[in-house]
Amino acid sequence: MIRIQNLYKRYHNHHGSDWVLRDINLEIPTNVSVGLVGRNGAGKSTLLRLIGGMDSPDRGEIVRDCRVSWPIGLTGGFQASMTGRQNVKFVARIHHNGDNNLGELMRRVEDFAEIGEAFDEPVKTYSSGMRARLAFGLSLAFDFDVYLSDEATAVGDQVFRKKASQAFKDRIGRASIIMVSHSEGILRELCQAGVWLHQGQAIWFDNINEAIEAYHQSAGITRPQSKNAQKSPFPAPGTSA
Repeated sequence: MIRIQNLYKRYHNHHGSDWVLRDINLEIPTNVSVGLVGRNGAGKSTLLRLIGGMDSPDRGEIVRDCRVSWPIGLTGGFQASMTGRQNVKFVARIHHNGDNNLGELMRRVEDFAEIGEAFDEPVKTYSSGMRARLAFGLSLAFDFDVYLSDEATAVGDQVFRKKASQAFKDRIGRASIIMVSHSEGILRELCQAGVWLHQGQAIWFDNINEAIEAYHQSAGITRPQSKNAQKSPFPAPGTSA
């Protein structure tokens, strides 16, 4: 379970310092995949980074009773002068939990990234797409309880995007996902519950379709609700006021 308690976050700049997230209180149950929805700038990626420990709240705390990945597709942690293989080996030695042979883990990343001989070239020579593919493969090489995804399924060409979506599907059941995506189809397909971020607040919905509908109504979007919408079997965790 992931518990978010009295969380506040803002970024100080010359435009002011309004709260991006304000007094967020959520409990995300074990084995429930969640989609984060809301307008651009609503704080979806900010909340994802906070959950993953890549950023810190100004107030409040996040308690994780499980292994949570860094946001899949994150490329900023690569050392540019090192090769893809060297970067993977470095991360693997830090996060390796002994469940997998290091050589096997390296092979899984190389096979999934599909960047060919570039795997042994410096990362500074990679295109942004190649970096993202390497980061995606590296993230999925580890067995986390919760995977974080910020538009990760939008990386690469159509074939790779299909492969990325299937990789998430294969993990559902033994792990869960907290996802940000502009593709509502992906959210409906992979997530059971949803969190609608609006004006600094976070509202929990047991059903991802209801979260998307709340976002549509707030934005004045008129779209037919999915024919496959069902009542969620999951109990509702706490929500922010």
